[in-house]
Amino acid sequence: MAQLYPIKCKPIYKQTVWGGSNIASVFGRADVPEKCGESWEISAVQDSISVIENGFLAGNTLQEAIEIYMDELVGSAVYDAFGVEFPLLCKFIDSHDFLSVQVHPNNELAKERHNSYGKTEMWYIVEADEDAQIILGFDREMSRDEFLALVQDSKELVNSLSYRAVKKGEVFFVPAGLVHAIGQGVLLAEIQQTSDVTYRIYDWDRKDAEGNERELHLDLALDAIDYSLPKQVSVLYEPYRIGEQKLLECEFFVCSLLHIETDFTKDYYPIDSGVVYMCVEGAGTIIYGEGEAETISQGETILLPASLCEITIQSSEPLGILEVYVPS
Repeated sequence: MAQLYPIKCKPIYKQTVWGGSNIASVFGRADVPEKCGESWEISAVQDSISVIENGFLAGNTLQEAIEIYMDELVGSAVYDAFGVEFPLLCKFIDSHDFLSVQVHPNNELAKERHNSYGKTEMWYIVEADEDAQIILGFDREMSRDEFLALVQDSKELVNSLSYRAVKKGEVFFVPAGLVHAIGQGVLLAEIQQTSDVTYRIYDWDRKDAEGNERELHLDLALDAIDYSLPKQVSVLYEPYRIGEQKLLECEFFVCSLLHIETDFTKDYYPIDSGVVYMCVEGAGTIIYGEGEAETISQGETILLPASLCEITIQSSEPLGILEVYVPS
């Protein structure tokens, strides 16, 4: 079979009531619909499976490529555990308005109810307005009964949430069970399990053009919520340090920030996984194989096959890449 190469997929755009125009303007894309809230860069979610757009695999779905190349593409441990279903969903989110206050189930609950994986995720803030905020959990320890009382009065619920100001470069861990929302004026990269299960708790009393409010899922959310105070959700690191910094390691993914200003070589042989690169700043070139090259720039996402064990990244300007893989 032909040698694998760094794979780019066609973005899958999601129009939303809270979406904006930053995915188009910040990343210089021309084909983005209006009110685009999400750009799914690599996805194995049913009905939204990524299609490869470069190289000899162009036109094939990610699932078809895994069926052919198996562990060469995703790594033997990942293929044994997940088969042709790629276990990560990587996306960019642009919030022109607050997202709904929501929660995601863990693996056990999602499997029982939806035959799906749970949804633990991580956020990297690419851009943020000066007054941008996010919501992560409640402002105090909460019981199930107290929460049930709160949701009867939306003002009381809103006042009981924990708001955090955010700025460019900050990183947050959002485990399944944590009530959360992204505020207006935020463009972020999101790394998560392959799942699209979301329970909306409150949607700011928004109505569509027909005067209808979006469906809420309070009954489902009750058993999914972690009512305790949020644990350490802010990820601390040195934003301007040159080189590689591990941001987060959980059972579902490992994420590091590569901050590159010169040639930078990586050996991925020990990790036995395909590696996702999400470029959050600058531009550069990935050198692989026998001197072949693939470019990457802000807003682009690339899947490095597990068989490409050694690559070199070249850049003449500050380049920021989120490096993501599945732990063995």
